[in-house]
Amino acid sequence: MNAPLTNLQARDLDAVIHPYSPLHKLRETGVTILGEGKGVFVYDSQGNEYIEGMAGLWCTGLGFGNEELIDAATQQLCALPYYHQFSGKGTEPAIALSEKLKEIAPTPIDKVMFTSSGSEANDTQIKLVWYYNNALGRPQKKKIISRLKAYHGVTLMAASLTGLPNNHRDFDLPFDGILHTDCPHHYRFAQDGESEQDFVARLAKSLEDLIEREGGDTIAAMIAEPVMGAGGVIVPPEGYFEAIQPILDAHDIVLIDDEVINGFGRTGNWWGAQSHGMKPHMISAAKQLTSAYAPLGAVMLPKFMVEALEDQSAKIGVFGHGYTYGGHPLGCAVGVKAIEIYQRLNIVEHVRSLTPLFEKRLQALSDHPLVGDVRNSGLMGAAEIVADKATKRPFDISQGVGAKCAAFCQEHGLILRAIGDAMAICPPMIITEDELNALFDRLEGGVNDTEALVSREDLR
Repeated sequence: MNAPLTNLQARDLDAVIHPYSPLHKLRETGVTILGEGKGVFVYDSQGNEYIEGMAGLWCTGLGFGNEELIDAATQQLCALPYYHQFSGKGTEPAIALSEKLKEIAPTPIDKVMFTSSGSEANDTQIKLVWYYNNALGRPQKKKIISRLKAYHGVTLMAASLTGLPNNHRDFDLPFDGILHTDCPHHYRFAQDGESEQDFVARLAKSLEDLIEREGGDTIAAMIAEPVMGAGGVIVPPEGYFEAIQPILDAHDIVLIDDEVINGFGRTGNWWGAQSHGMKPHMISAAKQLTSAYAPLGAVMLPKFMVEALEDQSAKIGVFGHGYTYGGHPLGCAVGVKAIEIYQRLNIVEHVRSLTPLFEKRLQALSDHPLVGDVRNSGLMGAAEIVADKATKRPFDISQGVGAKCAAFCQEHGLILRAIGDAMAICPPMIITEDELNALFDRLEGGVNDTEALVSREDLR
């Protein structure tokens, strides 16, 4: 620690476990306690201002302090602060939000089931796919395909789907029946001289080989993010989903679209699927669904799935799945208002209008001696730090260069997330041109400080 712990920091460290943190180092590095937020800015307990360059965790699309969302939440709390969806009960906010989601969905959706999070939504998707196949008399069709570097959450099944080692290590995961196919990251995984087109063809062939090896009649679904967020903002090569989808269709394998990070305008369309040629059957949503003002996830289902659920319910006598807070009226009321605001602001067009500037500033970073690759989809991107640009050699993970860069960025008044050594950028979608330029100015300051540290300590 460079300074003594404040009272709040000491209380935090004595009481709170911090996810995705080096727990053993927090007393040394300290904890940043946030107290206020307005627009794209947040303020810590000591009054320091930061641009929130990650929209929290990819989620506060409308920024902080939006009065309309606060009013919608307040009004709902006064009217009906809680009710459930069990035993045929319902609320008007859940109805209205389901109708909104059906209206804007990228593929025909028949009904919506609500959860409290994206992890729960993805867990539910797998349970429903299993239930569906049992209803059709296919009890052997249960395996799920995910991808290396995918992120689908941290509950037991969602973490099994996630293709990141630290989500499995010493948690006794993944579960059996979860298959991980190749990551569509051309920069990292293409063979020497392999074009994006050839890379896509190789990945499609690898997927087909996996299905044939396992048996298509044993595989129920594939789950995929259009852009892989927590894996490092990995944007698939053009034609990737168009290449793999016919293979899935040939084996009657359902495609689940994890839009938890991509959805609600982030990529320059309402859904990441629309930006990247994906034609899903089922959709998971969360995060920007409420601009993170209330916890909420959604499972969006096609008619064939809903019909199977109803038929199986008739056989069993009940549909035995749901959550205490699924369809919480507070979250649904905020979700309805968030979508109304997205539509009124034409947030998709706003994202598209800022994307050229976002890309221009990212590309400028690619000239930096420390930056090996930059990539983006709409207002979501990453700058990947490397030890050697020519060979793409990364720094040793033990050096923690990405984490050091994130710390330097914070000193410059910018909160970002280091995913390994990829600096992820995902600001609130309401960001202005001036604020976006300020974000990249601060990022450049952090990268320059990191380069100075690398040179000073001879980390290459």
